[in-house]
Amino acid sequence: MNQTSIQYDQIIENCRKLFILKMKDYGPSWRVFRLKGITEQLYIKTKNIRQQQETGVSLVGDTIIDNLTAIVNYGVIAIIQSRNNYADVIDMTNQDALLLYNQIIDEAKQLMTQKNHDYGEAWRQMSVEGITDMIFAKIIRIKTILQNQGITLASEGVEGNFFDIINYAIFNLIHLTL
Repeated sequence: MNQTSIQYDQIIENCRKLFILKMKDYGPSWRVFRLKGITEQLYIKTKNIRQQQETGVSLVGDTIIDNLTAIVNYGVIAIIQSRNNYADVIDMTNQDALLLYNQIIDEAKQLMTQKNHDYGEAWRQMSVEGITDMIFAKIIRIKTILQNQGITLASEGVEGNFFDIINYAIFNLIHLTL
């Protein structure tokens, strides 16, 4: 488990670096996204990964690693938005956004640690394709929950699914890069 914690932190450092660079370019312009819009971004990135896994080709040039990194960052953004709603203007500084990013990542890592304990790090025996399918299923679930105005009868809400997406994407990044 200690190895997973170290690897998790290495992956997060790369994701955080990209998040910071994008904020230098655009600021937290993502504040205007509603949850449906962010979910569609996650959907597009995951569909691209699945397409590349099936065909081995990317005509646009986004790699699977690029898309997984984006999924981690969009997952964090989705949780920030679910807790703070969206805005019609940029209403926070880059510094405030980074503080929220770090808070969400800390929560995601704590959840990962708890689930890894209970599930015995089962993800290590899973294929990258299988984990990608888990991410895709979570996105479809979120889309359904959002169509139902966020109401669930017997399952976790959107935030829990976004946390799972973040952690599954990190697991795939560990498989592919470390």
